Amino acid sequence: MQESGLIKFFMSPSKIIRSQRKTLSISINEDAELIVRAPKRLSIEKIQDFINEKENWINRKITLVENQIKDVTSNQNKILYLGTLFPIIIKPQASRELIFTGEEFVVKSIEPNSLSLSLKKWCKSKFREIALPRVAYFADKHNLNVNQVRIKNQKTMWGSCSSKNNINLNYLLIMAPSEVIDYVIIHELAHTIHRNHSVDFWRLVQLIMPDFQQHKQWLKANGYKLRRV
Repeated sequence: MQESGLIKFFMSPSKIIRSQRKTLSISINEDAELIVRAPKRLSIEKIQDFINEKENWINRKITLVENQIKDVTSNQNKILYLGTLFPIIIKPQASRELIFTGEEFVVKSIEPNSLSLSLKKWCKSKFREIALPRVAYFADKHNLNVNQVRIKNQKTMWGSCSSKNNINLNYLLIMAPSEVIDYVIIHELAHTIHRNHSVDFWRLVQLIMPDFQQHKQWLKANGYKLRRV
């Protein structure tokens, strides 16, 4: 006897990106949206079957990201600087677009685009001021050769090291504790010797920073807070 009145609800992706790839993959972006990457000719039915198989993982990940969004939203009038939250205060009569007093950030305008631009400009300048001497310090102390250091806003990486020993660092790290900044710098400096994440690579990182694991974990757990400026 056929059952009636039963409706099965399917989780639908926010976006399907098709390409020449041969495999399916899913991810949850920073807005808690389900993104599917699929081969060009793969049917919607097979994509949906794959989503259904991964339903538990998807739900856990979406819940995690939604909680992160709530966390950031609840602190939208504050900004992290070296691991500490400071309030953002609006003062139209302020002498500059953005001033850090040591206790608060004073801005002339709370208009989103203007505020974001001012914060990013300040973060980049302050990070350069703090990070470059730290790179030089660790490189000199451990006899590591660095060619150039570039300060950037990288969407997916906190740092990188090229085959020519050019190091890129994400200036949004200025929001992290100073020990976390040191960890990322040491991580990239270690790549001037070991180009992969081999046992020898991590051994070198630990030699320079014995407690690197806790700073690595902090970045993994709190990195989302640094990206929403």
